[in-house]
Amino acid sequence: MSSGMLTFLIAGEPSGDRLGADLMASLKKNQDVRFMGIGGEAMKAEGLESLFPMEELSLMGVFSILRDLPNLLRRLRYTVKTIQEVKPDMVITIDSPDFSFRVMKRLHKLPSRPKLVHYVAPTVWAWRPGRARKIAQFLDHLLCLYPFEPPLFEKHGLKSTFVGHPIARMTFKTRKRDPNLLCVLPGSRRSELKMLLPIFKETVTLVKKEIPGLKVIIPTLPTLKESIEKQVKTWPVEVTIVEGEDKRNEVFERAYVGLAASGTVALQLAAARLPFVVAYSLGALSGKIAHILIKIPYVCMVNILLAFKKDPEFPSLCSGSQDDTKVLHKCHPEESRRDELRISSHRRETPIFWVPEYIQENCRVDKIAEGLLQLFKDEKAREEEVKAMIEAVDLLKAPSGEITP
Repeated sequence: MSSGMLTFLIAGEPSGDRLGADLMASLKKNQDVRFMGIGGEAMKAEGLESLFPMEELSLMGVFSILRDLPNLLRRLRYTVKTIQEVKPDMVITIDSPDFSFRVMKRLHKLPSRPKLVHYVAPTVWAWRPGRARKIAQFLDHLLCLYPFEPPLFEKHGLKSTFVGHPIARMTFKTRKRDPNLLCVLPGSRRSELKMLLPIFKETVTLVKKEIPGLKVIIPTLPTLKESIEKQVKTWPVEVTIVEGEDKRNEVFERAYVGLAASGTVALQLAAARLPFVVAYSLGALSGKIAHILIKIPYVCMVNILLAFKKDPEFPSLCSGSQDDTKVLHKCHPEESRRDELRISSHRRETPIFWVPEYIQENCRVDKIAEGLLQLFKDEKAREEEVKAMIEAVDLLKAPSGEITP
């Protein structure tokens, strides 16, 4: 058995699992290292034996978390106890801040503790900027995915490093796209499927009226395939469900347009240069809370990165004391009405090369269908969006080679 450095990793979502696997591979190239922790299939493939199924941590929304709170607390205690027993040299938590930071806070209080590293910075540029100061009190190092993030944490004394985004390393084949094929991505959480699939069904129904030969492919995870199959039986089009990264990437190469929930998948679509729109809705209570707390005027990372390219101060303005009116005016002086500035706003007034967003009350089937049809039929709109995607992905390239904490 190896006597190398013991690293304990924690990932709670599929996107974190993929990041964790890349990190494990990078660490193995640079040093003799052993792994323990919590992760999914990708991290298991790199040699991790998960303490319990990662899916138990994949919760979103106020009620989802409250409903499963007793189990989450049990898992929290078990995780901390295990770390105390095995005494790793370093603990790396990956995203999933609700769980990860509770673990780190408890570990920080130990008289003899491992180095505490978190991978994926909290989105303080979008909401709750005070988190930057709080996590600086119990973390030793922060690994950031986006180039504008380190200064937001370093000003509070937390060592932070932009390590690049794995999306920038993705490669896709050039295939002939099927002009009738729509790629639908309803999210990686069951709560998202429940909320979005009915909306997407009605949207597809409207799009089919304009594109009679419309076909739909839904790439998903093995754990969600059965649930999706049941829900799409009544859809008015041919629906194919695929699983696995290779098949997902092939769909991204063949599809003509994408319909996606907000999240990492937006950057994957950008890397594949597949024109898409974002549509997302939370439950009523979670949506109201988000409406109050979120300060940034976009949810799609492609749009946020483009705003950063236009003005490097954009994320700092969002995380500071200025309100979102000043933030958006800094990037888009032509937009002047307050009701256009909220996260729930319909973004059609922004330049066409920005990825359209339909969020919360604007997550309406007529608006979403209109955006999809434009990308199906307007070649100029497609070209402009692809150009913007390329610019956004270029910003994600790491300044150096390997990912190292």
